[in-house]
Amino acid sequence: MIMDYHTHHNRCGHAVGTIEDYILRGMEIGVHQLGVSDHMPLFHGEPSTRHNGLAMGMEELPRYVEEVLRLKEKYREDIEVLLGIEADYIEGREEETARLLKPYPWDYVIGSVHYLGDWDLFDSRQQCRWSGQPAPRIYEAYYRSIEGAAASGLFDIIGHFDGIKRYGPPPILGEWTMQRAALEAVARAGIALELNTSGLRQQPGAPYPGQPVLVACAELGIPLTVGSDAHHPRHVAAGFDEAVQLLNQAGIREAAVFRGRRRSLAPVSGFALTLE
Repeated sequence: MIMDYHTHHNRCGHAVGTIEDYILRGMEIGVHQLGVSDHMPLFHGEPSTRHNGLAMGMEELPRYVEEVLRLKEKYREDIEVLLGIEADYIEGREEETARLLKPYPWDYVIGSVHYLGDWDLFDSRQQCRWSGQPAPRIYEAYYRSIEGAAASGLFDIIGHFDGIKRYGPPPILGEWTMQRAALEAVARAGIALELNTSGLRQQPGAPYPGQPVLVACAELGIPLTVGSDAHHPRHVAAGFDEAVQLLNQAGIREAAVFRGRRRSLAPVSGFALTLE
């Protein structure tokens, strides 16, 4: 089975193309299961920053769900479309996150740490905030947030586990200890981790997570999904041939598959994709 569990679209304000454009691209290249997982509306931080091209507006959430469900039915004979969402984990705001998620029939929810307080680590416009900050303290806060996300019970999948490396300084002494503690929290929670290929086509030129983390996932029995984190239709399933090689090298032969927030496993022994 060829599946891509991480795609965005123009509703979030920083991706190109409609949901249907991504579905049609998936059909074109032979994807069997396409998860639509746009950014959940922001409810934290300064009001002026909540709709600054970072996520869909609060009023768009029901429209988003309605559109995905309509397209799921429209293309059900050609491709399996899944209703997903990428939700931010914000420490102390778990109840608000749960209230936003509860009304909708998700197939899966990706929990990602983008924020430390009001700082979006993944917003290129905010990278000046790294200057003068003690990197070990930032890395520790990031991986502690991953632990919190795993323990929250809100999510089915942890997104871009080591995504802090996109804009952060080179790996720091002690990072593996932090990563290992976060992975053990994921394993205790019984949820999945994603292999996100977006890093292969942008800074840092490597997937999220790296190979040592994948090996540890195999050791700890943590299932993985595969996602492109597509922000343009041409990104759908990009880098998946390499993803399968990385999984195989780590001794992982199956990927997690979700429907109605129930998880099963499917083989990922080879992707026969025609990417042009």
